[in-house]
Amino acid sequence: MNKNLILSLIGPDNVGIVDQVSKIVRNYNGNVDESRMARLGGEFAMLVLISVEITKTNELENALIKLKNNGFQIVIKETEPKQSTKYKGWLPYQITVSGADHEGIINEITHYIAEKGINIESMETHTIAAPMSGTLLFTMTAIILTPPKITFHNWVDRMDELGDSLNVNIEVSPYKG
Repeated sequence: MNKNLILSLIGPDNVGIVDQVSKIVRNYNGNVDESRMARLGGEFAMLVLISVEITKTNELENALIKLKNNGFQIVIKETEPKQSTKYKGWLPYQITVSGADHEGIINEITHYIAEKGINIESMETHTIAAPMSGTLLFTMTAIILTPPKITFHNWVDRMDELGDSLNVNIEVSPYKG
């Protein structure tokens, strides 16, 4: 029988961090089921779902905690099995946002999503300088789940208005995974 753990690791970006962490997981017969990793500024961040035999859980946790000695912040939390039934029957969509970067874009969009009772499954944002002008351009991609009781037009029409007021392009499409 396996336990599922979420590992959050943040620390100075160096070559070999993923190798180091995945080797520890492997040494205790664990498996990385899902992960998100990125360099943000000068730091490296990992969010990893690990499955490990119950008998190896404490040993694995202790080995991962030792990474604090290398300057990493570590959080380990037990979680439910991968396929949660909490959002069973909810409908998946992808939201893509693009436009000139300015304060408040993420907050305005996520506030509206939360008010509608919509769940964000994943979200990624980036800024990049425009090739000619150097103006910062913003992009966001989110996968969301909408409750079955909310009709598509009930929430998407307001998203269009929100995009206009923020001066960004917001596209919504069914998520096909």
